[in-house]
Amino acid sequence: MTDDNYLLGVGRPFRIEASDELLIDLAERLARTRLPKVEAGDDWTSGMPLAFARQLLAYWRERFDWRVQERRLNRHSQRMIEVAGHDIHVVIEPGSGPNPFPLLLLNGWPSSFVEFDGIIERLAHPERFGGRVDDAFSVIIPAMPGYGFSPPPPSPMAPHRIASLWSELVAKLGIKRFGVFGTDWGTLVARHLAELAPPGLEAILISTAGGFIPPDPACPPNEEEAQWLARISLPSPERAYQVIQASKPNAMSYAQTDSPFGLASWIVEKFRAWTTPAADGGPPFALDDLLANVMFYWLNGPAAPMWLYGYLSQSTIAPGRRITVPAGFLLCSDDLMPPVPRCVLERAYDVRYYAVHDTGGHFPAQERPDMFLAELTAFFQSFRSD
Repeated sequence: MTDDNYLLGVGRPFRIEASDELLIDLAERLARTRLPKVEAGDDWTSGMPLAFARQLLAYWRERFDWRVQERRLNRHSQRMIEVAGHDIHVVIEPGSGPNPFPLLLLNGWPSSFVEFDGIIERLAHPERFGGRVDDAFSVIIPAMPGYGFSPPPPSPMAPHRIASLWSELVAKLGIKRFGVFGTDWGTLVARHLAELAPPGLEAILISTAGGFIPPDPACPPNEEEAQWLARISLPSPERAYQVIQASKPNAMSYAQTDSPFGLASWIVEKFRAWTTPAADGGPPFALDDLLANVMFYWLNGPAAPMWLYGYLSQSTIAPGRRITVPAGFLLCSDDLMPPVPRCVLERAYDVRYYAVHDTGGHFPAQERPDMFLAELTAFFQSFRSD
């Protein structure tokens, strides 16, 4: 037990336990899966190839065991905490030592806390893995409304409203000082949280810009920014999903709520395209991890997570807006979007750290855990002291 176990005194205990009926229904649906007879191409440029689809389907039906995954994921303490009328599922791992630093880990779509599963203990208990107990974090992973096991809200909820929920959650947990790391939608929520600047927020570390930062009308872009603007303006098939989920979330949700393999093919393809787009083969993750992540969406429904994409047009950081909470940027070359130049970020943020890695993609904690742990530990080191 550590001094941080007060974190486990809020809300009610929660364990992941799918009903037998849901799992029987899933098995029956998978047994009836219809795969295409032909495909547009045998590589990943048109989506998941038929050969990999057959492999994934066979593995899901014959070898994947959700009960094993439940036991694995339930090794983490979990709470269901009411925040502003919403039940929020929160993974909490109190850190070792006398003064672990509270850290919120925020994921987005199509991820879940499976993205962070492999590094939770290493963050909370570094001394067990050859590290220093003084570098311990108390890890807190809240699931956005409609994501994972947080019930969906009655209507779409914008990122700034989710940031307000996390501000209230931190206060409810009794946290006095904390940091935030975010990927995907978690970066936008982290940015809005930094704009709110709740008491105790020391710094944020994010893997994207946290929103589009428009050019400064009073200052023409330098060469680096001009090249970046030209790159992001090029048509890209990897952005097509954003348009679909932003404009027709209902159309997508009916098919994915009815077909587990349809849902899996949509999600798993992203885990490859956003990590190893130029490589041969499937995603660089274990099939058990990929399918466990898909199960978070299957068991609870994929509709609400797609609602967020309707707010993409509102993600621009207003010209002249300055976010004063210290910010760090951990960017990877194979992510969905080209890394944002530091000069662009400095228009909106107090940039304390900036790194671009020439390998890695959208899910650095899952794909490159050693690099991620080293970067995150080093960044928050200066914010630990009073």
